[in-house]
Amino acid sequence: MPPPRDRSGDWGQVRLHVVTGKGGTGKSTVAAALALALASSGRNVLLCEVEGRQGIARMFDVDPLPYEERRIAKGAPDAGGRAGQVHALHIDPESALLEYLAMYYKLGRAGKALDRFGVIDFATTIAPGVRDVLLTGKVYEAVQRPRAGRRKEQITYDAVVLDAPPTGRISQFLGVNSELAGLARVGPIKNQADNIMELLRSPRTAVHLVTILEEMPVQETSDGIAELRSAGLPVGGVVVNLVRPRDLGDAALAQVRDEQVDQAAVASDLTRAKVDVDAGLVESLLQEGRDHAVRRLLEDQQRALVAEEGVPTYELPRIAGGIDRGALVELAQLLRKQGLA
Repeated sequence: MPPPRDRSGDWGQVRLHVVTGKGGTGKSTVAAALALALASSGRNVLLCEVEGRQGIARMFDVDPLPYEERRIAKGAPDAGGRAGQVHALHIDPESALLEYLAMYYKLGRAGKALDRFGVIDFATTIAPGVRDVLLTGKVYEAVQRPRAGRRKEQITYDAVVLDAPPTGRISQFLGVNSELAGLARVGPIKNQADNIMELLRSPRTAVHLVTILEEMPVQETSDGIAELRSAGLPVGGVVVNLVRPRDLGDAALAQVRDEQVDQAAVASDLTRAKVDVDAGLVESLLQEGRDHAVRRLLEDQQRALVAEEGVPTYELPRIAGGIDRGALVELAQLLRKQGLA
């Protein structure tokens, strides 16, 4: 694991943390842990999801989330024991469009009538890019919310964490408002699209990429970084997730990998441990050791490729027993120690 960093973190000016990654890398877990890590010292954090999977509810063991901000956890405490609050929001495009129509066009009841006739569903499934525009628009509203919100019950957040779509389409997802602004020459739609892109391309946003030490996820991470930079979107850090513990040093791993281990010595050690030994057992153990050493070598090669991207990197371990609230707190503390929060 990397050594602890300064507790102030690498991203003090960032308000919107976008978390993406190839499927299977644990990006939703990292997003949840990051929200907990940021919610310290009395800070309020909003954790958003946009893919309709209710992953936040499962990880925090709460009821499925509606289109409504709900407090789901306390944050990781700081050195003084102070913890903030984590709220969560499940953003669905249909509800976001109804809210947009009510907010900007005063179509409260009329919007609900459109929903009953299926117009809302049609607009969010047929019109190209409308879903992503609405999803990013709601996130923008939460980030930009003034201290005195439109409604008294609205909370002003110190940070917003977005569990975003996978790396393969993150640039398209975040850049859809740029395309919309080019189509809508004037009016509130163009103004909002321009404002959203201004936020997404500013230092107040960071797009963090989650990977694991395997060839395809690392390559997709590299491609994602290149696409984000090409689109003018701010690249944050790379979180290397599901890292296995390093039980052997480099010299021992090389010895095992190169088949330089004394089989007789291994058999003797097993016998002293009162294990029934035969040649098949020793060879099986050594083969398992060689496989482990080769895998470690490949992981080190992938770690070097990640380092070549020139962005801050953070590592999180594989948690035995799966992810629950306790595991998320453990991961959050590691992210704080390493400087991501």
